[in-house]
Amino acid sequence: MTAPISPTGPIGGAGSPGGGPSEVSPTPWYRLSPSQTADRLGVELQSGLSSAEVLESRERSGPNELLSEPKRPWWLRLVDQFRSVLILLLLVAALISAAVGDLKDPIVIGVVVIINAILGFVQEQRADQAMEALSTMLTTQARVRRDGAVNEVPSSEVVPGDVVLLRAGDRIPADGRFVRATSLAVDESTLTGESVPVDKDTEAIELPDHPSADGYGAAAQLELAERSNVGHMNTTVVRGTAELVVTDTGMSTEIGRLAGMISADEPGLTPLQEELERLGTRLAMIAGVAVGLVIAVGLLRGDAAADAILGGVALAVAAIPEGLPAVVTVTLALGVRRMAERNAIVKRLASVETLGSTTVICSDKTGTLTLHQMTAITAWAGGTSYEISGLGYGPDGEISPEPDEALRRFVRAGALASDAVLRTGEGGQPELVGDPTEGAVIVLANKAGEHGETLRSEYPRVADMPFDSTRKMMAVVTDDPFGGSGRRLMVKGATDVVLDGCTQMDTHDGVVTLDDSRTAEVNDLMVGFGVEGLRVLAVAGKELASDWDGDPEAELNELVLYGLVGILDPPRKEAGVAIAECGDAGIDVKMITGDHATTAAAIGGQLGLDGEVVTGSDLDAMSDDELARRIGDISVCARVSPEHKVRVVRALQANDEIVAMTGDGVNDAAALRRAEIGVAMGITGTEVTKEASDLVLADDNFATIVVAVERGRAIRSNIVHFVRFQLTTSLAAVGTILVARILDLPTPFSPIQILFVNIIADGPPAMSLGVDPPSPDVMKRKPLGRTEPILTGTRLRRILTTTALMAAGVVWLLAQYRHSDIPKLASTMAFTTFVFAQLVNSLVVRSDGRGVFHRYTFTNGALWLTIAAVSALQVVVVQVPFAQKVFDTVGLTRGQWVQCLSVVLALLLVEEVWIRARRLVWPNASLT
Repeated sequence: MTAPISPTGPIGGAGSPGGGPSEVSPTPWYRLSPSQTADRLGVELQSGLSSAEVLESRERSGPNELLSEPKRPWWLRLVDQFRSVLILLLLVAALISAAVGDLKDPIVIGVVVIINAILGFVQEQRADQAMEALSTMLTTQARVRRDGAVNEVPSSEVVPGDVVLLRAGDRIPADGRFVRATSLAVDESTLTGESVPVDKDTEAIELPDHPSADGYGAAAQLELAERSNVGHMNTTVVRGTAELVVTDTGMSTEIGRLAGMISADEPGLTPLQEELERLGTRLAMIAGVAVGLVIAVGLLRGDAAADAILGGVALAVAAIPEGLPAVVTVTLALGVRRMAERNAIVKRLASVETLGSTTVICSDKTGTLTLHQMTAITAWAGGTSYEISGLGYGPDGEISPEPDEALRRFVRAGALASDAVLRTGEGGQPELVGDPTEGAVIVLANKAGEHGETLRSEYPRVADMPFDSTRKMMAVVTDDPFGGSGRRLMVKGATDVVLDGCTQMDTHDGVVTLDDSRTAEVNDLMVGFGVEGLRVLAVAGKELASDWDGDPEAELNELVLYGLVGILDPPRKEAGVAIAECGDAGIDVKMITGDHATTAAAIGGQLGLDGEVVTGSDLDAMSDDELARRIGDISVCARVSPEHKVRVVRALQANDEIVAMTGDGVNDAAALRRAEIGVAMGITGTEVTKEASDLVLADDNFATIVVAVERGRAIRSNIVHFVRFQLTTSLAAVGTILVARILDLPTPFSPIQILFVNIIADGPPAMSLGVDPPSPDVMKRKPLGRTEPILTGTRLRRILTTTALMAAGVVWLLAQYRHSDIPKLASTMAFTTFVFAQLVNSLVVRSDGRGVFHRYTFTNGALWLTIAAVSALQVVVVQVPFAQKVFDTVGLTRGQWVQCLSVVLALLLVEEVWIRARRLVWPNASLT
């Protein structure tokens, strides 16, 4: 934590440990003049800190770094893998079984539990390694003035009181007060969500105040976006030069404050974790009842207490699907791998499924739904309106109608009156250095065939007037680029300011007077652009003499208006499609941004977000209850703070929504942590945001979220399938053993046969169900609610029906062969029938009410290979002499095999008849 510098003395003065400057004085830095700021910090701006003062300040404030969450030790993360209710239940059963002298079950259970733990642990380790490899935040350098000289130091070594020198392209290393600024603009989108660079100056901001102890006065805090003389850590200078004196470093910065909010807001259980906890509790109850019944029956029949207890524990083990935790882990791990192939990196296994349950996605606008590349989409020159295609800084795109001389004059002047530079970056992609708005003007010139860099080399500046936030315009003078013999003044800036200096306008027929009617036409255009959420720039100029050598500011009169350009940070092409797909899937998408309401509404409209638009002020006026009532009708929240974002997420959660929050900026991080699943951008996302997220999009593409949703839903569906499959198997085994015990029939399964059923005949098919491809209609279904259980009423009825059919078939065979002269024949028949019934059941549970005889049945090759392999193993177990000794079986005749398979076929036919009959009687009822 950074300790503040005393306002009453130099760097060596006392400060409040661990606090920000506000703990010493209520006066915020933006209310002080540069000289007052320097006085409070005890620094000479011309020479900077001395080496001794730097050491003293660093000792007090620490490194200029954000505190990251300490990683849990590897052994604690390994212990976490054993905290499932099912795992604990299995371990208890294993201990009891071992206590009464049976070591087979405890050994097998222990192996299964250990494998499950290793799988989960390894996957989480791999996710951490992927995040480290994805990190793009390289160590940056800062130019600081110390001991009267300018030096480059690592940003982590910057201390309060340092004077930092900044220019276009530099990342601001810490929070501070600008003490010198020339044509300065800063991109603060990662902090505030504002898509347009913010003009900065050095003037103190005057606000109504009340007396305070330091004599400067105190007032209400301004929003971050309104602090025009303050720079913030990790924001970027896009235009101009500046000197900034550092006031806060590390965790005392605004980014540090947000990082603190993140660590204080711990995430809860995911829907999958909650459901498995509930399922484990239900299984514990079922196992308890089963154990009690078996022990009671054994004691009533006169069995020894130890034998009765051992029988009860064995039945409990049969009732618990040992492979379920491992299958869940493997299914999620495979889902993680497949999602990584599609540019979605998962940090926690359980988070894979959560997206499948998501009901609302709250998305940041800038850089997530939009390109974060300002683009000229419309222009007006010579009295003609032009539409421009192509997005971002790339050269692709056309101008319609075809550019004429009036438009070319307009774009030449605009490009020459810009400072931004467009260059080729890594991977051959265009990269902008400078103001994004100027970048849009240069790209427009390129599309019109007037290349900005070529123009600048042909027409070097004779004089210029840099952009100033007060003037809101810039001007340059060059030799006449329109073909004249003299020089030409060219002005670019805010429309109202530029128009004030215009008396004429350029047309296809030459220069004409800018009379009232033409002025009204221009104003109407400006209003129309504004309604569309466009940022509008005007370009004007006038001829000068060939020997002109004066001050451009003196020539800002009697200008000729060349044209207007409408600029927007455009939506990603794929974002609109992704939002439409979310709508089909029953997922509501909300845009939450720090940008202006008009711009946000325009972008939202283009993306299909047609609900209510509210601002942060509107949210402040609502109580929590009112916000929870209205949030469903709101599509866009504009001008919001990080606290607003968290509040919106909480309002949605109050309505039992499962919320995913996407974003790339620091301002998104707290809400990402609060949401059930946070989705960060891998390329443009800050480290704070990635740390807070559960899922990172490596391609920064909002559309990748739809892929993640589809995969999450497929995984959820697969989990339902194998849970149904394994529970049916377990309950059928329990039912068969109980009924056989009560009816005094032969024991249906020996202990080793139960292990074969649970591990071999149960596990591989369940694993194959876990890798099922997505069902064709998975993105047409409505999302499941927070409390939607894996075992719905319909599914439980299907499980019990299938359980009863399987148990009845096996018990019938036991009854038929109870008096056989061949020992173990009855149990072999029961065992064989049960295994094949399991395999048929794997086809039934994945049919999702379509019926087994459907083309979708054949889309899972892994399942069919598993069925073939288990069938072959069962034949070996029954017919091979060595295997017969191990598994307590006897060989079956051809007729006995037919009898076993006939019972299984009858089970399949009953299931098919039930599905078709239910469709006829209740065509709209759920069959899953």
